Amino acid sequence: MLPSTYRKLVVHKKSQKFREATQIVTSPLPSPGPEQLLVKTKYAGINASDINFTAGRYWSTQTLPYDCGFEGLGLVVSVGSACEKIKVGQAVGYNQAGSFSEYVLINEKQAVPLPSASPEYLPLFVCGLTAAISLDKLGDLKPNDVVMVTAAAGGTGQFAVQLAKLAGCHVIGTCSGQDKVNFLKSIGCDRPIDYTKEDIGQVLKDEYPNGIDLVFECIGGEVFDTCLKALKVKGKLITIGFISGYESDSGEAQTKFTTPQLLKYILSHAISLRGFMLTAFSSDIPEFSKKLISLLAEGKIKSTVETGKNSPTGSFKGLEGIPQAIDFMYSKKNIGKIVVEF
Repeated sequence: MLPSTYRKLVVHKKSQKFREATQIVTSPLPSPGPEQLLVKTKYAGINASDINFTAGRYWSTQTLPYDCGFEGLGLVVSVGSACEKIKVGQAVGYNQAGSFSEYVLINEKQAVPLPSASPEYLPLFVCGLTAAISLDKLGDLKPNDVVMVTAAAGGTGQFAVQLAKLAGCHVIGTCSGQDKVNFLKSIGCDRPIDYTKEDIGQVLKDEYPNGIDLVFECIGGEVFDTCLKALKVKGKLITIGFISGYESDSGEAQTKFTTPQLLKYILSHAISLRGFMLTAFSSDIPEFSKKLISLLAEGKIKSTVETGKNSPTGSFKGLEGIPQAIDFMYSKKNIGKIVVEF
């Protein structure tokens, strides 16, 4: 028996301060349209860009209030009359705005069938897809390339490291703390750099004097500058974000390069600077979702999740646990993808 109402998080004030921006509301439980599924959420994924979304930085025309959250995993509890492939009881994953909700309506075509509702599948849908698609479409990876991944022990970084290793590359990963160094070694990272103990730029200068072939970058600011300068001639940098600036009022990460200096440096070193946004590659999502699920099933990649057991507030549970999970992410203590259990 389904409930008549459900709860969800909505943005009622545009702000990068998640707690101030959101509130829990109760709404009537919707019925699925002909091609829709109603899914009971089991796990929701936390992303650094969640606070960009609450700040309204992606679509300036977005009007309040609006739903938030990018991805989830759950069990189908009701299906529309025209649904043919997915049945009630099926575990599915989804990449859709509004996932911070006890129940979610999704189009059947957007649902990814899963063997079970295990949380290890959740990191595949935003983080795994971001790493897999960007490296495939923009990375031009070749065996023995030297690849550097920033925030390598995080939700997306863990996949970038493993996929680059599968491509036969030598992988460098930045992180903070010995626990993350140990984790990176366990997933195949050749040279973890603990930036709390080592200077990233100096390590790259001393140990990689011939330069880096590709950087997979998400921090921005000074880290971006360091990575750019470490690239060899004809090197490539894929930027998937700039988390160091998300908590600021402007949402921008400060770089020491002025625009003319940046252009001159890119030109003189024949560098390729490539931006990646998952929504721009939506047509590739079905293909790469299947690839990632297969790689996980075959044991060729690991999917590590952080449930909050090591956080000061304990495990992240339900809608109330989402702000706690976001705070934990920005404390830089998580290893792997942060997920909230419902």
